[in-house]
Amino acid sequence: MTTVTENPVATFQITPVAGHIGAEISGIDLRDDFTDEQIAVLTAALHEYKVLFFRDQRIGHAEQIAFSRRFGAVTPSHPYDDDAPTEHPEILAVDSRLYEKRFGKKKFSYTNQWHTDISPLINPPAASLLRAEIAPERGGDTQWTNLAAAYAGLPDSLKSLLDGLRAEHRFGGKLPAWDSDSDYAKRVAAAPLVTEHPVVRVHPVTGERVLFVNPGFTTRIVGLSPRQSDALLELLYAELADPAYTVRFRWEKDSVAFWDNRATAHLAPSDLDHLDVTRVLYRTTLEGEVPVGVDGEPSRSISGERFDGSAN
Repeated sequence: MTTVTENPVATFQITPVAGHIGAEISGIDLRDDFTDEQIAVLTAALHEYKVLFFRDQRIGHAEQIAFSRRFGAVTPSHPYDDDAPTEHPEILAVDSRLYEKRFGKKKFSYTNQWHTDISPLINPPAASLLRAEIAPERGGDTQWTNLAAAYAGLPDSLKSLLDGLRAEHRFGGKLPAWDSDSDYAKRVAAAPLVTEHPVVRVHPVTGERVLFVNPGFTTRIVGLSPRQSDALLELLYAELADPAYTVRFRWEKDSVAFWDNRATAHLAPSDLDHLDVTRVLYRTTLEGEVPVGVDGEPSRSISGERFDGSAN
């Protein structure tokens, strides 16, 4: 189904692209001065389709930040980032040229596991927006999965178990993506981020129940033995990675992806390490809420503070 939205500023089309997740937005220029009604339509589409894709958006850092702010407060780039452009501290560079310096090894993303952005925060980002500046001619795709659909597809007996559980999210996870003696490792060790989140969170806007664990950051389920925790998490990771719940996006220069970070996990590419290519994208994130479980209880911070956005 294609939805056409018309108003004096712009006409754009919303075209779903996969069975459970993803929609392309066409006939739109992110530099436009959008009306509140247009922003409401895009927000509703974000909540319904979880990730929105835009092509041919010739915008820079300032325009990306300005568009992001129409949907909420924009946070600083990242709790551990020191490579943001000095004039745009909200921009995180996902730059293959920086990762080797930062992590001590060749990389094209922070992690090549399914993850929800910065979930170890007490208030993980509500949404993220990623813009491609340099995309390789082949490879480098990103995938997203719908965590609400993954939860909905579980048997009721398993849902009942999960609804009452909490899980630890730790920045670095079980196997950090950086060398232990790197400057980044020292930075994380000096200010660790650890939070106990509900395994199933209730989306603050849609009311959907969301399977809120991910292999990139979740380390254990609280109250279970290590063997029990590992077995249950592996089962849940297999569910969220089911291709039925996913969508894959081929990056081109000036492509943009905008996703609901409360209801998705995404997977960075792992097919580029053997190629002599450069991949550069720029991310902004929106300030999020403290997750709340099915029982109405909020997440509990073990280490780390709230990550708040600007006042704009």
